[in-house]
Amino acid sequence: QLDSAFIRKDPYGVVLIIAPWNYPVHLLLVPPIGAIAAGNCVVVKPSEISRNAERLVAETLPRYLDEAGEPAEATSPSTATAPRDCSAVGTAGVEETTRLLENKFDYIFFTGSPSVGRIVTAAAAKHLTPVTLELGGKNPCYVSDTCDVQNVARRVAWGRFFNAGQTCIAPDYVFCSVEMQEKLLPALREAITEFFGSNPRESPDFGHIVGDKQFCRVQALLGSGHVAIGGQTDAEQRYVGAWLLPAAPTVPADVRRDDAATQEEILGPILPVLTVSGADDAIAFMDARERPLALYVSSSRKKVVNGVLERTRSGGFCANATLVHMPLPSLPFGGTGT
Repeated sequence: QLDSAFIRKDPYGVVLIIAPWNYPVHLLLVPPIGAIAAGNCVVVKPSEISRNAERLVAETLPRYLDEAGEPAEATSPSTATAPRDCSAVGTAGVEETTRLLENKFDYIFFTGSPSVGRIVTAAAAKHLTPVTLELGGKNPCYVSDTCDVQNVARRVAWGRFFNAGQTCIAPDYVFCSVEMQEKLLPALREAITEFFGSNPRESPDFGHIVGDKQFCRVQALLGSGHVAIGGQTDAEQRYVGAWLLPAAPTVPADVRRDDAATQEEILGPILPVLTVSGADDAIAFMDARERPLALYVSSSRKKVVNGVLERTRSGGFCANATLVHMPLPSLPFGGTGT
């Protein structure tokens, strides 16, 4: 009708999706679902670090995605050999990915580290290409003196050591008082033993580090503080371990605030514990750093939880829980400033 006004939503065009190594299938295949459903063509770039997943996707995705949206055997002879142009899989290392980013895409969706995110953004800026960045960060977990220590220990241990700590929203370090640390460490040991047994190396539920380079990086972080739980490592099996590392689950205590484990995202089964004088001290430490992707607070008092919530900024926030905000379909997921 000539007398109507409306907004029509069109596809962007060609979308580049770059996935990370820690969830190499989920974070590679979920973004294309929306992109293709909206009418876009997609180039997916798996991480070269997760080599087996990269190979699997490169072999299977073209087999099941064809231009007609039908199984190959159902297509006519004239279209059975036609190029499958709804998607493409790019398998490459850093050099090839850099060259890939020189091309003009209509949209880029990147999941990974802030350092690489800056490179992707700079490349996109040359073509004024819009970008979605899903980046990591160091996620604090403040444990107040007013909490159920056993429940907190189980939830923190689960959130930290799920996928061997290789999760972008995992609690990256714990704040608590000296008095709470004396209660929390034994409770964490109990929880880790409950989840992974007395020897996590043999547990089918405890993962290992994805690659040699990542193993060496995680192992080097064990120099922070003293290892209160775990700390065993096995380079051949890429296990950091014992109670809290893949290399075995490991919990360093009495960590200094300038230690390496408090400066960079760990992405491994290490949980540093830092002592603070209270919530104000913990908030001051957080304020001096980049905003986290997630922030966790454990307390039985709403005043404590709300006090931290109102005075901090983060992509997601959970009270007396970890990780659970991410899978909720009713909530958006993302960071703020990172």
